[in-house]
Amino acid sequence: MGTGAELHVRLLQHTPDPDRAVAVAGRLCYAPVSAADLQQEMSDDDVAKLVRILVRSGHHSALEHATFSFAVDGVSRACTHQLVRHRVASYNQQSQRYVNFGAADSFVVPPSISANAEAAAVFFKAMEDARAAYDKLVELGLGEGRTRESVQEDARFVLPNAAETRIVVTMNARELRHFFHVRCCNRAQWEIRDLAWRMRGMVKELAPNLFDRTGPSCLYGACQEGRMTCGKPYKPEDVDGPAAARA
Repeated sequence: MGTGAELHVRLLQHTPDPDRAVAVAGRLCYAPVSAADLQQEMSDDDVAKLVRILVRSGHHSALEHATFSFAVDGVSRACTHQLVRHRVASYNQQSQRYVNFGAADSFVVPPSISANAEAAAVFFKAMEDARAAYDKLVELGLGEGRTRESVQEDARFVLPNAAETRIVVTMNARELRHFFHVRCCNRAQWEIRDLAWRMRGMVKELAPNLFDRTGPSCLYGACQEGRMTCGKPYKPEDVDGPAAARA
């Protein structure tokens, strides 16, 4: 079965000059001129200053004018089931109806399982059985003269949450800030936490003012999880992504 799928994230595209797009939208609320005029008139320093003010003052509607699209490969269905709960976003996911889960496809293996030889043996046996059942159901269905899509849409019912998938996700800056707040937290499930830290690193490099002070609340003060706190806050030096979150 191999070692399992590996996460790969790529920033496909984004609003050109996202900081300026946000600053112009925010400044327009108080300006006697058009947004087009502001686009030309605002200096880089003006843009950076205003974005920081908008972020820290909570005037976050302006942040919705900057969007970012990511290609995510090598994640499990368990991860994408969590990801799509962030509803202020757009998603397109690889279909298990139209795309055959072939022998080259893989499964995502939790680190806690791969680190335990006995647990890994149990896990991979279950994955082998699931793949064998899927292949047999496809074979039997095609033998009945059905279309491949109708066969695969039924055969996929035996595939586990660990099945590898691919997804394109687009979020605006406001939703990304919320996403990083809840999913970079130690209490988040390990796979989506890894995804969130990687996405955060990409957009923070591109628009540092727009994504300043993003991530879990413990990076900048007290944990906001209350009685649900993990008790292991991130340290200030982890602001760009702790190694543990990328393991």
